[in-house]
Amino acid sequence: MLGSENVGYFAAVLTRTEDGWDANEIDLDEIDDLTDLADAMRESSGDADPESTSLLFFEQEDAWFAVVRVDGEEDPRVFVSDSDAVGHSAYAEMLLEAAGGSGTALAVEELDVEPEESADDDDADDEPEDLDAGPVGDTELLTDLGTDGETLLSLCAKEGMLPSEILTALAEAAGAGEALESVR
Repeated sequence: MLGSENVGYFAAVLTRTEDGWDANEIDLDEIDDLTDLADAMRESSGDADPESTSLLFFEQEDAWFAVVRVDGEEDPRVFVSDSDAVGHSAYAEMLLEAAGGSGTALAVEELDVEPEESADDDDADDEPEDLDAGPVGDTELLTDLGTDGETLLSLCAKEGMLPSEILTALAEAAGAGEALESVR
């Protein structure tokens, strides 16, 4: 279980319904992996159409945020604002693994990759390569909801903008600003 770290976070699921957006806070303490998270997001949508779009807006201690999108029974799409968050949060570890390991496009322009070692180098390291600090994941997950990838990345890069403010801007662009504020 991820919640054993006693770190403050805000998590809300926004679900698009026929009447607009519905919002519910979600407790992530019983979530073990991305599959559990997607199931919890679908369950939190209640009576909404099973094919509806649900978004998890997650922020931790005004340090970083994540957006997870689930459309019906499709696999979740993930965006995380800062790959450095993994050093501080089990939630980030789960989300970053999904963002970088599921075939989604990485938002980071450059990877911190050591030059390839020759095959005859006996001291070759088999450790995974680290990403530079910065946003990772599917930058286009909100394009049809009013925020294209370029705008999402520019919000992440904006000096002095808190994760909670970015999530509010994303919700407003999608027409879900009031729903998000109802659970803050």
